[in-house]
Amino acid sequence: KRIVNLFKINKYAKDKETIVVPGKVLGTGLLDKKVNVVAYSISEQAKEKLKSSGSSYMGLAELLQKNPKGKNVRILG
Repeated sequence: KRIVNLFKINKYAKDKETIVVPGKVLGTGLLDKKVNVVAYSISEQAKEKLKSSGSSYMGLAELLQKNPKGKNVRILG
C-alpha cells in the first residue's frame, strides 16, 4: 500500500480527473482543483480538504460500479 498526500495529487492531477491511490490519502498540502479521489482509505483531514475544494472521494468498489472499464483514470502511488 502507498501513502499519498494531497499536495502530490494537486501537483500531478488535472482538473476534473479521477485519481486512484492504491493505499491511503493523507491531508498534507492544499488542493486547488476539483478531482475525484479513489483510495483504500483516507484521513479525516484529507476528507475535509477534499470537500472544501469541491472534490469528491469514493472507495474502489464504488468506482468499479460507476466506471467498470476504468476509462480516464490516473493512478498515483
